[in-house]
Amino acid sequence: MTENLSTLSPAEARARFRAGLVRPTSGISAGYAQANLIIVPAPHAFDLLLFAQRNPQPMPLLGVLDAGQVTSGLLAGGDIRTDVPRYVVYEDGMPVAEPTEITDWWREDLVTFIVGCSFTFEAALVAGGVPVAHQQQGVNVPMYRTSTRCAPAGTLSGPLVVSMRPVPASQVADAVRITSRYPAVHGAPVHVGAPHELGITDLSRPDFGDPVEIPAGHIPVFWACGVTPQAAVMESRPPLAIGHAPGHMLITDARDSDYLVP
Repeated sequence: MTENLSTLSPAEARARFRAGLVRPTSGISAGYAQANLIIVPAPHAFDLLLFAQRNPQPMPLLGVLDAGQVTSGLLAGGDIRTDVPRYVVYEDGMPVAEPTEITDWWREDLVTFIVGCSFTFEAALVAGGVPVAHQQQGVNVPMYRTSTRCAPAGTLSGPLVVSMRPVPASQVADAVRITSRYPAVHGAPVHVGAPHELGITDLSRPDFGDPVEIPAGHIPVFWACGVTPQAAVMESRPPLAIGHAPGHMLITDARDSDYLVP
């Protein structure tokens, strides 16, 4: 029987990852906010902070740790170096490793940015009767680079990355309404239908994550994605950067409802 990971507390989920569980985190610790990570050396932190300020929909900040800091109230008793199921390490913009912990790369000048994630509003979609295809199909959410450019900041520039969820045509308005109430975790979709208008030529070949089957009568709906700063890192080539592996998020102690606006 498959274990129901949705009932784990965030601390229990992080302990499982620390002990070696590796899998996408959608559906784990239901009711708790998940987050993207991007970690850079202090000399590059201001540019990344400015990038977030200029591009708040793909990079909504939930928290920033001081240089060398490895925990915060968002992961009480946790360790940012070990408590994500999989990371990606970039050197000069190139991915060089996908470890399950980053203690070997850790330096005291590293600054961690904790960024809102659209997995946070998926429980609200399901509660509203909107199906979440990648959960139903047991795969990672598909993510795509687009032809839309983010506003550059200092040394950082790059494309907008989006996640895609197919939604029944009759429920697209519901999906927009539900997710628009979560602006701290990407909020409303950036595009509905017509992937070619975003420069996406083949939905079956995502740049990150896994393809999903799009059932008849469903429309692809696209949300800004927190992998965007990693795409900027790949384009702008800082000497070192660390992110989460797409779909393998930090599960925080914050409740989904903490980011719900009336």
